[in-house]
Amino acid sequence: MEMKLELVPMPVSDIDRAKAFYVEKLGFNADHDIQPGGTMRIVQLTPPGSACSILLSSGLQGLEMPPGSLRGLHLVVADVSKAREVLAERGVAVSEIDDMGGVKYVYFSDPDGNSWSLQEIPPNIRASKVNP
Repeated sequence: MEMKLELVPMPVSDIDRAKAFYVEKLGFNADHDIQPGGTMRIVQLTPPGSACSILLSSGLQGLEMPPGSLRGLHLVVADVSKAREVLAERGVAVSEIDDMGGVKYVYFSDPDGNSWSLQEIPPNIRASKVNP
């Protein structure tokens, strides 16, 4: 059985502000922004190179979460230093690089406080995970 994680609901208080942050500051692709009826709105955004998107929505039953309550989503990058520099130049408040024994992290949050990590896993460590 194959299972693919392809969409993660992101709890935000202002869809337009969040969409601007993810598209303009992080460089996510705006896949969909539709209003199928009433107060319902569906915005799907995808990080460059990712098979998994985030969902900003209103009016969808069952997806109610407090804005800013999502923690620890990881964006895996080849060079965390370069990715950090790009985000900082775009105005994202990013942490310093945290080296956890070869695996490096940079932390930031969206305007609502949902927290993210940039993660760099060196090839030698990535290979040891696949072939223990």
